[in-house]
Amino acid sequence: MSYRAVLALPHTRGLLAASILPRLAYGLVSLPLLVALRASTGSYAVAGAAISVYALGAALLGPARARLVQRRPGAFLLLGACYALLLAALAVTSAVRIPAAAAIALAAAAGLVPPPVGPRMRAQWARLAPDDALRRRALSLDTATESTAFALGPAVAGTLIAASSAPFVLGVCAVLAIAGFVALAGTFRAHLPATPATGEELRGGRQRPGTFGMESLLLVTAAIAVASAVCDIAVLAAWGALTAGLLTALFPVGGVLGGLIYGRRQWRGGLARRPFLLTGASAACYALPALAYAPAAAGAALLAAGTCCDVLAITTYQLVSVRVAEDRQAEAGAWLNTAFNLGAAAGSAGGGVLAGLAGPRGSFAVAAGLCAATALSVTAVSLRAPIRRRG
Repeated sequence: MSYRAVLALPHTRGLLAASILPRLAYGLVSLPLLVALRASTGSYAVAGAAISVYALGAALLGPARARLVQRRPGAFLLLGACYALLLAALAVTSAVRIPAAAAIALAAAAGLVPPPVGPRMRAQWARLAPDDALRRRALSLDTATESTAFALGPAVAGTLIAASSAPFVLGVCAVLAIAGFVALAGTFRAHLPATPATGEELRGGRQRPGTFGMESLLLVTAAIAVASAVCDIAVLAAWGALTAGLLTALFPVGGVLGGLIYGRRQWRGGLARRPFLLTGASAACYALPALAYAPAAAGAALLAAGTCCDVLAITTYQLVSVRVAEDRQAEAGAWLNTAFNLGAAAGSAGGGVLAGLAGPRGSFAVAAGLCAATALSVTAVSLRAPIRRRG
């Protein structure tokens, strides 16, 4: 079965197409925001702080925004309008010198409101795909689309900044975002009405994220993110910016290719075992450059680790679709995003310290050890967790 079977499902082409613009906006925004605020405030420290509070708000409040949108579908477009307006405000104010406090406040506000595009999309795929095989392909296609948008974002942003200015690119992000949110909200409203939470769900009587094995999924997701961020810094410390740029680009390439291959094939073995196996495979990937300390080994490791990362993401989304009640799946997906983003932030924060203390080779070894320890610690939970399938 090919991906054409997914695209032949009702409404799926419009749904996938509508998701591209807001995802591209999310992928674009960080670099122009950093460059614009650095030029406006005259300080990399202020610009970095603004980016940090933006990312922290986006990560920590993701589940709350997903829960809000699941219960009140109209909130999706309202959040999108607020996000686009705040990006436009940042574009305008960063064209002139502004106080550091104002820059940080605007960035923090923007981080509070980005609509949950990915979690909402994956919840809809779970509803549209009638069987496990189609659901796997749909989630693989969606993940590949998202990974491509985020991988292209920095390169496109850098090109646009060189040709124009960072505030202009922030304005482009605002336009892309609102156009995408309007298109996506229209698709949801016209064809894919969300299931509102009933009184029982609002009182907490139904399944919640955090049960049915969600803890182990969050743990492996965070561990993979920490390891990948640590290794990005290790590659930079080991071989310099030019080589690091080429090598780290292999990670998203491996993710997109691996995810698409995973979606096309029928896999044997229990679904609940795959997060453990993929985390263990990631440990082997990161152990390779620790043992064979050379750019070629690091490149092969990052390509394979990217495959493991995206396939792990798809697998966790599959598990959410069968373990979590339909009306809570968007929120559960947002928790996975939060775990990954916080893990990446922690890995970035600790990776520099680790590279200084243990050296790049030691950093690779620590990343491998973290993945191996996580895989071992969640094995029992992953194998015991019951999978509730729809009838």
